[in-house]
Amino acid sequence: MARFVLSLDDLVNGVLAGDRAVVARAITLVESRRADHQRLAQEMLTRLLPHAGRAHRVGLSGVPGVGKSTFIEGLGCRLTARGHRVAVLAVDPSSSRSGGSILGDKTRMERLSVDPNAFIRPSPSGGRLGGVGRATRETMIVVEAAGYDVVLVETVGTGQSETLVADMVDFFLVLMLPGAGDELQGIKKGILELADMIAVNKADGPNRDKAALAVSQYRAALSIMTPAHPDWVPPVVSCAGLSGEGLDELWEKVFEYRTRMTQNGALQARRQGQQVDWMWSMVEDRLKDAVHGHPEVRALLPVLTEAVTRGGTTATLAATRILEAFGVTAE
Repeated sequence: MARFVLSLDDLVNGVLAGDRAVVARAITLVESRRADHQRLAQEMLTRLLPHAGRAHRVGLSGVPGVGKSTFIEGLGCRLTARGHRVAVLAVDPSSSRSGGSILGDKTRMERLSVDPNAFIRPSPSGGRLGGVGRATRETMIVVEAAGYDVVLVETVGTGQSETLVADMVDFFLVLMLPGAGDELQGIKKGILELADMIAVNKADGPNRDKAALAVSQYRAALSIMTPAHPDWVPPVVSCAGLSGEGLDELWEKVFEYRTRMTQNGALQARRQGQQVDWMWSMVEDRLKDAVHGHPEVRALLPVLTEAVTRGGTTATLAATRILEAFGVTAE
């Protein structure tokens, strides 16, 4: 029996009606690598696109043990109580090796996972980072068209995945632990440059003093950096996902950012730039697939790989030969 028995009209109408089962089927279609599924997915997304784009898109990252799942559940439940509909997505480029963590996180988000106004979806469990990123971006279109007005995109990887998430959201939030100390010394400058806000989590009970110190240290670290936008200096706040302390104030900052960036046109410019960058990223991704799949390139690759490995030729010359086999003449 065919996996996708719903027609294009059924998929589009079901998503627009907010039917959770159809939303899940639509996302599965988007994630499929089959060519016929991809063609159908693109037709569906084209029809859904005019109904998307109005949500708060917030990316989240954090050091191990920072309590992301507890934070997301605490924030998500507060937002649904206010009348928002919340979708939680994950980007996990390492999941093909480790199995990922979002499925485990979903079981820990007991309240949010059963909330009728929330939807939790893990990323695909394999493939290149670009493939995971494509599926997540297109999943955002589906959930926004289904009426979810807050989309939380969690990165459970490190490094490149953080940049990937920051490049697909409006606001990038970095969670940190109380007691910065050595952690502050080891934090990558890149993550601070990406952050639109830093939140010191688990800042309740005996951690209050350490959290206050961490907040002041992160503020000092940010003060010597040039903000990404002249109208927004990334704030540093404290919160506690478990108790909910500080989460309302944190969301007010996210809302303030959206209001300010909408008024000055920066939000629209950011989204437009992201779309153009993503277009070229997809061109590069598909060209790479095409090069790898070319019969002459496949025949040549073992020879060139061995030559580069043993130092018989340079990587540049090998790349030139690959491109020539593909039909591209290097200038």
